[in-house]
Amino acid sequence: MVLLSLAASHHDLDLDVLERLSSDVQAVASELVGSVASVSGAVVLATCNRFELYLEVDDAADTPAALDTAAVAVAGRSGYTAEQVSGHLRVRTGTDAAAHLFSVASGLDSMVVGEREIAGQVRRALTSARRDHTTTSGLESLFQAASRVSRTVESRTGLGATGRSVVGVALDIAEQHLPDWSAVRCVLIGTGSYAGASLAALKARGARDIRVFSASGRAGTFAAARGVRSLPASADLAAEVSDVDLVVACSGAAGAVLGVDALAAARIGTPSSLTVVDLALRHDVDPGVRTLPGVRLVSLHTVAEHAPAEHAAVRAAHEVVDAAAEAYEADRRVRDWNPAVVAERTRVLGGLEAGLSALPPELRDERAERALRRRTRSALHAPTVRAREAARAGDAATYAVALTELASIPVPTVAADAH
Repeated sequence: MVLLSLAASHHDLDLDVLERLSSDVQAVASELVGSVASVSGAVVLATCNRFELYLEVDDAADTPAALDTAAVAVAGRSGYTAEQVSGHLRVRTGTDAAAHLFSVASGLDSMVVGEREIAGQVRRALTSARRDHTTTSGLESLFQAASRVSRTVESRTGLGATGRSVVGVALDIAEQHLPDWSAVRCVLIGTGSYAGASLAALKARGARDIRVFSASGRAGTFAAARGVRSLPASADLAAEVSDVDLVVACSGAAGAVLGVDALAAARIGTPSSLTVVDLALRHDVDPGVRTLPGVRLVSLHTVAEHAPAEHAAVRAAHEVVDAAAEAYEADRRVRDWNPAVVAERTRVLGGLEAGLSALPPELRDERAERALRRRTRSALHAPTVRAREAARAGDAATYAVALTELASIPVPTVAADAH
């Protein structure tokens, strides 16, 4: 099996490119697993600043075809050509792929280094793959390991505690033009996990007048569970936000739910200023609102420009990630290479037990049989250890020699005269 990571992020691409690549992402995984024989599993990780596709391919020889097919599948939904998609996606394999996912899950590859939300997004990506039946034992192992590494990074370096979230940085920028948080009037657009994190951050800063809007109609349940008010799905959103101080939008709806023309009309004669924080990759708010008098827009682009720099905890976290990736790959090699070792041991030990079982009861000698088993296991022990150590180190030559030695060990003779 070969592990592949196809990734695009804010490091290399504009957010509008990522938005297009992320179109209908779960369907891409299902299509690849359902129609490409060599692709046994696929997990998609799509967030506000990255699109990543993790594949398990049956054989290294199938890798080029799997990459081409993945590019075609993404192209069919993004509007790009397959060649353009291939150019946008950075391909990693093996240890590099594992190290990248571990780094992502730990917040080291984020727009805001050390952000906390990404760990949950990695878990949810695996949950979605399970729901769609596109995961495999190998991908399960990889993503579960990524979650463990994320927790290790936080406990050893404190990065998760000191790192700032995308929401946190956005609100830091926004508050420069707001009244005291206790007096801020806010409308929150969205009811998903990101909206929940945004609401928690607003409350932590002291905001009390928060109303929730969702075109899906879920605002009432979401707001009631969190002790805030909701707006009906039929509400005129532009009118509702015309006299508030802050809008935080993170619904991820397909298309803007707050348009520039509607907001301009609603704000006629309104002297107060409005700060709009749009954290949705697909723009919940028309970016044109930044041109309206008294309106200030904080977008993901703004957050990227103000993201905090790296520090000592980040360097320590990278060391944890690198070590974990090496250990993960070593364990994977042992799992992949061990069946041949087990087969040779089974040939010898199984043959021995079959021979002993075939002896008539009157010819069985328990003490002699124990001694024969000890000698046989002793003969198998050294080459078994060498084979597994070579597998862990990735030393194919030493592994082959050890496996050959195991293959040369004969099944012990268990005839009556051998007793």
